[in-house]
Amino acid sequence: MITLRGLTKRFGATTAVDDLTVDVTPGRVTGFLGPNGAGKSTTMRMILGLDRPTAGRALVAGRAYRELRHPLHTVGALLDAGAIHPARSGRAHLLATARSNGIPARRVEEVLGLVGLDDRAAAKPGRALSLGMGQRLGIAGALLGDPPVLLFDEPVNGLDPDGVRWIRQLTRSLAAQGRTVLVSSHLMSEMQQTADHLVVIGRGRLITDAPTAEVIAGSSAASVRVRSPRPGDLTALAERLSADAATVTVDGPDALTVTGLTAERVGDLAHELGVRLHELTPVTASLEQAFMALTDGSVEYAAGRTSPTPHRIEAR
Repeated sequence: MITLRGLTKRFGATTAVDDLTVDVTPGRVTGFLGPNGAGKSTTMRMILGLDRPTAGRALVAGRAYRELRHPLHTVGALLDAGAIHPARSGRAHLLATARSNGIPARRVEEVLGLVGLDDRAAAKPGRALSLGMGQRLGIAGALLGDPPVLLFDEPVNGLDPDGVRWIRQLTRSLAAQGRTVLVSSHLMSEMQQTADHLVVIGRGRLITDAPTAEVIAGSSAASVRVRSPRPGDLTALAERLSADAATVTVDGPDALTVTGLTAERVGDLAHELGVRLHELTPVTASLEQAFMALTDGSVEYAAGRTSPTPHRIEAR
């Protein structure tokens, strides 16, 4: 387990992580989400002992990272795919890492095969690696010690669709083996397919710590689509729904989108009014919609909040 208790990190007058208390448990993929500047990378760095907390604790398997005798046997991490000497080959990089942690050389070949790097790719120097190859090498390094705890920061960067699918399958299989898997990503669609549980932070503070399905189901973006062959009846239904604290949007002459009420409640109110319906469909919010609603007040750099000044083209 990864245990964070009151974890706080300040850089001068800036608080990057603010009193964060979370348990990341084994047997599931935990998605670590937040806007840019939310404190995700700083939190991961404190877990790995790269940054010292201003206050609080970050523990892996009950110990601070610096107290682990053989760290790679306990926790593996990918924070920066470019963290390799430009002149050193991928295989040499992994061999040096393995020797420093008492890991046999045969394990290097195992993880290279696991991440799909053949002999030619493994022989390339760091400067010649593409972003996707660097990501695969970084994941190989994280798996080197066969650790029970894994941290991945943006692991799908630079990967093609097949590589993205592979990462999804890999992280889920690692969790299924009973490992603790923490994944930070900005790709909401991928997180929706991969993460069982979500930890969302904004401006360094915890926003939510809940199962993915619960976060999506609780989003204000969830809605109900309603269609009727009688536009006049829809007008009456819209008024009744609004009186029941729903938000109603007209989607054409025969359709409404209703937020704030369940499909069952909408159907009951339509029945009370005698409105004939041709459609009553719950529309589940996406994780992206849920995330945007949760973090709306925590975005550091928000583009598009004001309309741009139109560019006027004058005839000549």
